[in-house]
Order: sequence, then C-alpha cells, then structure tokens
Amino acid sequence: MVNVVKGSLIKCDPAIKQYLVHLDETLAFGEKFILHNLDEQHLFVQTSAVSMIKEKLQEHIDKISYDSAQTK
Repeated sequence: MVNVVKGSLIKCDPAIKQYLVHLDETLAFGEKFILHNLDEQHLFVQTSAVSMIKEKLQEHIDKISYDSAQTK
C-alpha cells in the first residue's frame, strides 16, 4: 500500500537543518512540522509550515547577525 503525503521539500545547509530539527522537536509551532528527514541537506515538511519557517529563520538570522551600519 502506498501512502501519499503532501508537503514541501526544503534544501538547506546542515546548520540551518539542525536549527529546523530543533524547532520541530521543541514544538515551536505548536506541532511537529517535519514529515521526513531525508538526508543532511533536505527536509520534507508540511506545506502549511513553510511561511512560519521562513519567518523564524529570518528572526534567528537577524538575532545572530551583526550589521556594522547600525553602529554608525
């Protein structure tokens, strides 16, 4: 029997993938969103979670990034 699941494929570097796995394990969106952990650079996730993933990644990047223009 074949099971069909609708989702989105995400390709990212291993560090971002590990952050996404952390978000999934801590239920950051209220539920698990990773459907399959495919390999070191690919995740199959719920399509409904893609926009939330983008927002969370942007927040994380903004938090850990240094912008030299802000200090001037």
